[in-house]
Amino acid sequence: MSEQTVEPVRLSPSELRTLFLFEKLDDDQLAWLSDNGYCQTWSGGQSVYNEGDPATCLFVLVSGTMSMHRRVENTEVETARTNQRGVYSGATQSFVKGMSEVPYWGSARAVTDCDFWVINAEDFGEKFREWFPMAMHLLEGLTMGFRSSQAIIGQRERLLSLGRLSAGLTHELNNPAAANARAVDALGDTCDMLLSSLTQLAERALSAEQFIALDGMRRELDATAAVADSLVTMDREDALTDWLETRGIEGAWRIAPALAAAEVDTDWCERAAASLEDGHLEPAFGWVASALSARALLAEIKDSTSRISALLNDFKSYSQLDRADAQTIDVTNGLDDTLVMLKHKLTDGVTIRREYGNDLPKIDAFPAELNQVWTNLIANAIDAVDGHGTIRIRTRAETEFVVVEIVDDGPGMPPDVQARAFEPFFTTKDVGKGTGLGLDISRRIIADRHHGQIIISSEPGNTVIQVRVPRAASD
Repeated sequence: MSEQTVEPVRLSPSELRTLFLFEKLDDDQLAWLSDNGYCQTWSGGQSVYNEGDPATCLFVLVSGTMSMHRRVENTEVETARTNQRGVYSGATQSFVKGMSEVPYWGSARAVTDCDFWVINAEDFGEKFREWFPMAMHLLEGLTMGFRSSQAIIGQRERLLSLGRLSAGLTHELNNPAAANARAVDALGDTCDMLLSSLTQLAERALSAEQFIALDGMRRELDATAAVADSLVTMDREDALTDWLETRGIEGAWRIAPALAAAEVDTDWCERAAASLEDGHLEPAFGWVASALSARALLAEIKDSTSRISALLNDFKSYSQLDRADAQTIDVTNGLDDTLVMLKHKLTDGVTIRREYGNDLPKIDAFPAELNQVWTNLIANAIDAVDGHGTIRIRTRAETEFVVVEIVDDGPGMPPDVQARAFEPFFTTKDVGKGTGLGLDISRRIIADRHHGQIIISSEPGNTVIQVRVPRAASD
């Protein structure tokens, strides 16, 4: 026996006119809707459509009570409940070209037994554009204009973020680069002094045995000795200057500082002088001092270039330019890289405390995008404490998530600000200081790209922004 085909239930044009959405349409338009739409019944408790599914239909309530829901942090929250005939939901933007593949922005559920009038979104959208061309232009212009402006401002936000990071990197590179340049200049003068001293020693017939003995004593010294007490070093320098001047050495003021930095004392000078003749003293001590200075300057150049290299490696790790988009990562690496990039914003009054959990599992992520989130959240925390306060960065593992918390002891967010914090373009900063997209971008990166959650809780002295990212699938 063949299955019986069930004919769809249609609403007549006169029945459709009783719904406020269609009450102003003419007979031909109502007839088209009657032929192309149909009625369907859902029992109480059934889902009519689900958030995230393709938005294929427009739904108009004919009878019963329905509720609307949105997913918030993996929890379904009821946003509306109504029994008003004619309310519509589902593919509400089907009139806009290119929106046919947009998913439902929420879920609908039948609270009681409900009848809905249903129509295919693409068919309805095409007819809407035909019937109401002027309204179509206005609505499409508003919708597309908003999307376009949001995209432009989003790009601007990313450019500003890149500019801030570039400024921070430049600031951090400036100190070691300047130290490197100073050391190179000083090294040139030191080499001139070193060669000049060697020439004078040769002219004054210093023997090979005497030079070998002097060099042996030089090797006893540490040119890169750490300065334990600057006052002790100054006292040592004064004593060396007096000792050198009493022996007729005219360049004592140039020689004494290098000897003092290497922790040379007058006893060492007496031993060195015992193996030399009076005419050898000034060039011999000048040669020792310049050799020590050259070694110290080379150590300074090595240190500054190592710092530059480390900064560039941190920036490379932060930007993820040489790595795959999706990776399995340790989330603390990105937090540390971000702190390096934001170091220029940290004044002496701001304290950063890293409170990382032990044995933190890895996550599957897009590291460059996550670093943008950390940059936005930590920069906001720095602004919140306004130059004086403590920022805690905490991590811990839960059964399904890795949790990162950015905590500051600033003045906090009022409830009305918390409620709007993730709205596009909403900002409490002065004009020109914020676009209002930092948290919106962060929310979309965490929720849409990483299937995670971002939550704000705030009271004066304790603002916590919590980010929850699923643990790696392989964990």
